[in-house]
Amino acid sequence: MKAREVKRLKLVERYAAKRAKLKEEGDYAGLAKLPRNSNPVRLHNRCKLTGRPKGYIRLFGISRITFREMASKGLIPGVKKASW
Repeated sequence: MKAREVKRLKLVERYAAKRAKLKEEGDYAGLAKLPRNSNPVRLHNRCKLTGRPKGYIRLFGISRITFREMASKGLIPGVKKASW
């Protein structure tokens, strides 16, 4: 899944200028001919360590489960275990 996300990111970067130009002109038929994965809406945030798509904490770039494991081990400074 991580490799698929990298592939989508490359497509988004490659077609960004062309997509902006077509949107500016209002050429929706031209936009429809572009690859579907070149649309930035199709990108998904994933945990940098595990690749998990759900429970993503944007500030840290990891999932909630990975965050919890790292906090329990003391790898994230300033985070104290409360009652979880």
